[in-house]
Amino acid sequence: MMKRSYLKWLMSLLMIFALVVTSACGKTTSKSEDGKVKFRIGYQVIPNAELLAKATNMFEEKFNNVEVELLQFEAAVDVNTAMAAGEIDVGLIGSSSVASGIAQGLSNQVIWLHDVIGENEALAVKKDSGIKTLEDCVGKKIAVSFGSTTHYSLLSALELKGIDEKEITILDMKPADMLAAWKQGQIDGGYVWYPTLGEMLDDGDVILTSRELAEEGIVTADVGIATKDFIDKHPDVLKQYIKILDEAVRLYRTSKDDSAEKLTTELNVSKEDAQFFMEQLIWLDAKEQASEDYLGTEDNKGAFAQALKNTADFLKTQNAIESVPELEAFEDAIAPQFLQQD
Repeated sequence: MMKRSYLKWLMSLLMIFALVVTSACGKTTSKSEDGKVKFRIGYQVIPNAELLAKATNMFEEKFNNVEVELLQFEAAVDVNTAMAAGEIDVGLIGSSSVASGIAQGLSNQVIWLHDVIGENEALAVKKDSGIKTLEDCVGKKIAVSFGSTTHYSLLSALELKGIDEKEITILDMKPADMLAAWKQGQIDGGYVWYPTLGEMLDDGDVILTSRELAEEGIVTADVGIATKDFIDKHPDVLKQYIKILDEAVRLYRTSKDDSAEKLTTELNVSKEDAQFFMEQLIWLDAKEQASEDYLGTEDNKGAFAQALKNTADFLKTQNAIESVPELEAFEDAIAPQFLQQD
């Protein structure tokens, strides 16, 4: 696979967004034949509250007069494209994708933080690759899912170390493709998340984690976004959705063993591995997210808006986006009103 620059990839994607958004005008949420509101959730297989809610049938049991459809995606680019096409109402993408979207004027809004990323995302390298440090990646083939938080983390880490990304062959691969390439010896390493990361570590080592980058000020998160159309038309559905996610966080905190058992099928791993994967992420409940440290309130937006702007500032230095708006644009893209529970 030929290396593609981040700029060319992102600009091509944004052109697709513009075309799809234009063609999707009027294609918004609708009601099913029985009068129920259709609520389409784009999720990813990440050990968080949304996956736990799915595994425990919370969506089916706790929604009234709402037809929930859960659609699985592997990467942020697919979620973004589906949302732009009017195919989903909410979705999970990484904070770097959120930041670039805001900078480009996309109207989707942040309603939830699925997790703050810690050891769940890491750069794994083959044991026989000769790679011990980030500097050793020069001249090697490293895979990452373009547009994801891992992509942002990898580029940020290289800049932090003063390494020119052009000295590394960076390949765009979704987790499943990355694992296959890893097993076939086609790549030397990959920056990815669990459970794919766990399988790669059977014959690999971690040389960098996103928690280590967070300590350097490079914070990443898995973010829940919603379309402006759905926010305006169905705020009651979103409030219940957030209430369910909040309940799932509390279930995890009070029943970690049972929660891990519930996620074994979703993650296709043992209970012990499921519990380990869940512990690699920082889970936040609605009250914590409504604090000044994260999303804040409608009247006082939290620090996450600044984190998004910082991310966008970095992307601009990489020529991934052309300009960065003022902080107000990032604050306006946060919709914390659904965090306030009755």
